[in-house]
Amino acid sequence: MTAYDFDLFIIGSGSGGGRAGRVAGEYGKKIAYAENRHIGGTCVNLGCVPKKLMTYAASYATHMKDAGGFGWTVGPSAHDWQKYITAQQGEVEFLNGMISKGIESDGQPVFNATAKITGPHSVEVEGKTITAEHILIATGAKPFIPDTPGAREFGITSDDVFSLPERPQKIVIYGAGYIALEFAGIFNQLGSEVHLVFRREHILKPGFDHEVRTFLQDEMGKKGINLHPKETIKKVEKNGQGVTVTLREGKTIGADAILFATGRIPNIEPLGLAEIGVKVSAANAVLVNEDARTSIPSIYAIGDVTDRIALTPVAIAEGHALADRLYGGKQRYVSYENVPHAIFSNPPVGQVGLTEEQALEQYPGAIDIYRDDFLGMKNAVSGRDERTLVKLVVHRETDRVLGFHMVGQDAPEITQGFAVAMIAGATKKHFDSTIAIHPTAAEEVVLLKKKMR
Repeated sequence: MTAYDFDLFIIGSGSGGGRAGRVAGEYGKKIAYAENRHIGGTCVNLGCVPKKLMTYAASYATHMKDAGGFGWTVGPSAHDWQKYITAQQGEVEFLNGMISKGIESDGQPVFNATAKITGPHSVEVEGKTITAEHILIATGAKPFIPDTPGAREFGITSDDVFSLPERPQKIVIYGAGYIALEFAGIFNQLGSEVHLVFRREHILKPGFDHEVRTFLQDEMGKKGINLHPKETIKKVEKNGQGVTVTLREGKTIGADAILFATGRIPNIEPLGLAEIGVKVSAANAVLVNEDARTSIPSIYAIGDVTDRIALTPVAIAEGHALADRLYGGKQRYVSYENVPHAIFSNPPVGQVGLTEEQALEQYPGAIDIYRDDFLGMKNAVSGRDERTLVKLVVHRETDRVLGFHMVGQDAPEITQGFAVAMIAGATKKHFDSTIAIHPTAAEEVVLLKKKMR
């Protein structure tokens, strides 16, 4: 038998790689990591965690405004950006410490350096070659910046937002995906003038239900976010302490900052994949089979670096399942059907299952739509002009609920529960026979009786 330094060498200490290493360690395997940036990966350091904390910070502005409708007198208030950033960084550092202690207690070394794969069982890191029976690529993705003149020199990405010394009083956000929409809502609530520039007619990609896209776009416009659909940015120039953004037809917007939220791309550059023959897609995603195996049998890949669903919980599930298959004797796989999604925009979005468009494509002429939009009780009293949308996509022949979509307060929390029902194969009859919890926004989902189309 060939003797290797490690059973599994993991490149990347983020959510997916971390879970794979933890589970493999529980099976008694010898594990090591290479991490060239942050222990814990993007989610903990520059993604899910600090961004959700920032949505909480921003939401207090709305809560204070709403309080007046309920009889509260709220005096003058101001947000201390630097105080918040310090608190946020403290929480991130705490989580970093917890993750590091967990890895240390498992006896798994971490090489704080860039790793390059040099063969089916070898990695070069810190100037030396390390061997492993299996190698796992879990390097995630990074922000994409277009070749727009001035973009790289004067623009920022989501990685930079969490360490800005000051909140931009006026900001241009280029993009209309979930990252762009979340930061648009955050800065808008904190009092910044927000300009959202995007190429399509509607926000989000067609992977989201069209009615959700148009409904959310209208709600965001009502909140004072300046929407610039069907527009592109021609160039970015430095202007004193800020920037001047020139749009396609020559219109300019002066701002304190421009945030490029134009997507994320697999982080593969330092890995040396081309040299050893690991196949990647045209978009540089590592290609894997259902076992998460690359074109080289001893090398695996999970999470955002692959061409599958780029979500932290998916990466975690993939890492766990991979370790179970490799070392636990369990043929366990991740299902990519009915994966719930959330956008922590303002208002937030939750969805699971098929969109109306996807359902009609798969089952032409056999889809029923149930939907409603309403002014929630809290908004009715506070005077906030924000409506909630709930929508079910149902297969007419089987009565099975194929899609659940919601835009409104607590939508992500509500969606998680209905995702369980859909995984279990719930039908519209099951929804109809469920007693509502009153008064809640969630009850509207089980009270949808009228077929809209």
